[in-house]
Amino acid sequence: MFAVAACVVLGLLAVFQLALAAGAPLGRFAWGGQSRVLPTRLRIGSVVSIVIYAFIAVVLLERASLLHLFGTAGFVQVAAWVVFAYFVLGILMNAISRSRPERFTMTPVTVVLAALSLLVALG
Repeated sequence: MFAVAACVVLGLLAVFQLALAAGAPLGRFAWGGQSRVLPTRLRIGSVVSIVIYAFIAVVLLERASLLHLFGTAGFVQVAAWVVFAYFVLGILMNAISRSRPERFTMTPVTVVLAALSLLVALG
């Protein structure tokens, strides 16, 4: 249940990143909020983020035994904790963003993802 909830949030973030990559004027909510419309390098970063979100989703679903792509339980356990650490770091990075919209939007989203990934990692 927690893994599925995390995947829903990751899916919404992927749609957001796709919009940014396509040139939507939402840049104040991401990447430090420096640009209303992201420059090319940050658009590429948004596409990379989508790939990372997909990998995270697979790890969380695998850890929750809802998916079986990796053959090694040990890898999945470690990866789930790395995902949790990634989101904890994300909380800090979003909380110190110069962009007020990013701080007040993305920090709570990342807190939710950290909490959900912790619950999944604990198994």
